[in-house]
Amino acid sequence: MNMDFAEKLQNYRKQKGMSQENLAEAIGVSRQAVSKWESGQSYPETDKLIALCELFHVSMDHLVRGVLLEQQELPLGSNDRTTPRDRTHYEYKSKTTWFGVPLIHINVGRGIYVAKGIIAIGNIAIGAVSLGLIALGGLSLGVLAAGLISLGALSLALLLAMGALAAGFVAAGGAAIGVLAFGGLSIGVYAFGGLAIASRIAIGGYASGHIAIGDAVRGAYALAIQNDDIASIHAEQVKALITQEYPKTWKPLSDWIVALFR
Repeated sequence: MNMDFAEKLQNYRKQKGMSQENLAEAIGVSRQAVSKWESGQSYPETDKLIALCELFHVSMDHLVRGVLLEQQELPLGSNDRTTPRDRTHYEYKSKTTWFGVPLIHINVGRGIYVAKGIIAIGNIAIGAVSLGLIALGGLSLGVLAAGLISLGALSLALLLAMGALAAGFVAAGGAAIGVLAFGGLSIGVYAFGGLAIASRIAIGGYASGHIAIGDAVRGAYALAIQNDDIASIHAEQVKALITQEYPKTWKPLSDWIVALFR
């Protein structure tokens, strides 16, 4: 049985275009372990057998005892809800690599599938550009996204985060936390939104900050908009306050804030 299994394992690995090292990495063992399996010197443990069956889309019976996996499609109207695994899973890994990482890796399906590549698309995606339910990388798009630039329902980023809940250097969303924060609820060094809370400058419907500008304001320097008319706040007054309190403010940012009231 060991030799029969060994031959099948080697055939399936080659059909999938994987080296022993690739296979070992995919199921979490050493290359030497795979080599011993294929030479019949040892036999994988049950959890590794299950991982091999999932990777090659075959049944345990077929891989171990030679019983073929039923592949025929269900007839129309059948009440059997069983779906072959290979119909709910798709994987593509480009042969082109960069520093050993595939240029493109797509790994999606029903279950937990991880894609790792320069461009990664998967249930869980990790890459320079990643798209998935959970996305991690340079540019990340997903329900949960984390990276340098992230867009998602829950978004975390070092540079720019956009989402229902966003946190990053620049954050924009329903609730945003960042150095520059824009949102319904915004919290930051500079905050802009319906409810804006800032350590320096806050602008919003309700604004709380050292310099606070809005309909309802609280701060050391509070400028309240009169009669819903933003023109009641003068640009030169805002500019003078920023120059007085924060003279080292990044000029493009201070110019943009002042321009809001011109």
